[in-house]
Amino acid sequence: MCADAMVRLTDLRKRFGKTTALDGVSLTIGPGEVFGYLGPNGAGKTTTIRLLMGMLRPTSGRAEILGLDCWHRPVEVHRVVGYVPGEPALYDRLTGHQHVTFCSNLRRPKEGNGKERHRAEELADRLDLDLDHPARTLSRGNRQKLAVVLAMMSDPPLLVLDEPTAGMDPLVQQAFHLLLREHTARGGAVLLSSHVLGEVERVADRIGVVRGGRLVAVERLQELAARSLHRVRASFSEDISAADYAGLTGLRDLAVTARSLSCSAPQSSLDALLKMVSRHQVVDFECAEAPLEETFLGYYGSDYDRKNDADAH
Repeated sequence: MCADAMVRLTDLRKRFGKTTALDGVSLTIGPGEVFGYLGPNGAGKTTTIRLLMGMLRPTSGRAEILGLDCWHRPVEVHRVVGYVPGEPALYDRLTGHQHVTFCSNLRRPKEGNGKERHRAEELADRLDLDLDHPARTLSRGNRQKLAVVLAMMSDPPLLVLDEPTAGMDPLVQQAFHLLLREHTARGGAVLLSSHVLGEVERVADRIGVVRGGRLVAVERLQELAARSLHRVRASFSEDISAADYAGLTGLRDLAVTARSLSCSAPQSSLDALLKMVSRHQVVDFECAEAPLEETFLGYYGSDYDRKNDADAH
C-alpha cells in the first residue's frame, strides 16, 4: 500500500449484533485520485463512510485518513475532510450564506472567514445555487448543492461524498464533476460513493465494488474499458450450428438460432468469433462496443445493481 495514502482501510470490520455490515475491507486512496465506491443499497458503503468519519467504532481493523486514526482522532480528521452525507442535515431557518458563515466559524473561529466565504460564493455560482434562500425552501437538488458548497469551501485535502448528485440536473452534474477534477489536479483526493456506475465512470480513476459488506473488486476504469464487451449480431443465408460457437472462450449471453447468432464478446475473443462467422455466407453483421456498465455487470454479476426500492426511499 502507498505510503502517502489519503485513505487507508486495513481489514476493516463492523458488526451490529449478529449482522455483519462490513467484512474485512482493505483499500487505499492516493492523492490526485477519484475513487468510486460502488454497490447496491445496503452493501456497506455508508457504513464505510461513517467509520471513516469517526461516527462508528470499528469492530476490528483500522480506518485512517492522512495517517490519522478515524476513531481515536476524529476532530483532526474532520479538519482535513469535506463530507457530504447521503441525507445532508441543514438548518431549515438559515440561508445558504448563514450556513457558510456558521460552518466557517466552527472550523476557524479566530481566523475570520473571508477566504472561505469567497470560495463558497464561487462554488455556488458554478453550481447555479442562490445562497440567499433558507434551507427549508430548497429543493432536494439545491440542498445537495449547498452541502457540496459547505464541504468544498475550505479546500480540504480529502472529499468524502455519499451519493452527492442526488436530485441535481445533468448540467449541474457536469459542473460538479469538473470541480472534482480541479480538486484532484491540486493534489486532493475524492471518495465518491454511489450505486450507479454510469455516474461514477464519468469522473473516477478507480472503482471499488462492495457487496454484502465485502470488497469484491477494485478496478482502474481505463483497464476495465480495455476489456469492454462488444455486442455482436449476425444473420446467415444458411443454417449454422450452435456447437461451433459454444467452444469459443469469453463469449457471454450467446444465443444461436438456425440462421442467426447474438452474443457479447470481449476484444480478445473477436478474432476467433469473426473467423467462425466467416465460414458461412453472412447476410447481416453488427458489432458495437457495449456501454461500460454492461461490461462491468458482465464481469461482476447482474446482482450488482439489484436495489431494494424501499431502502432507496
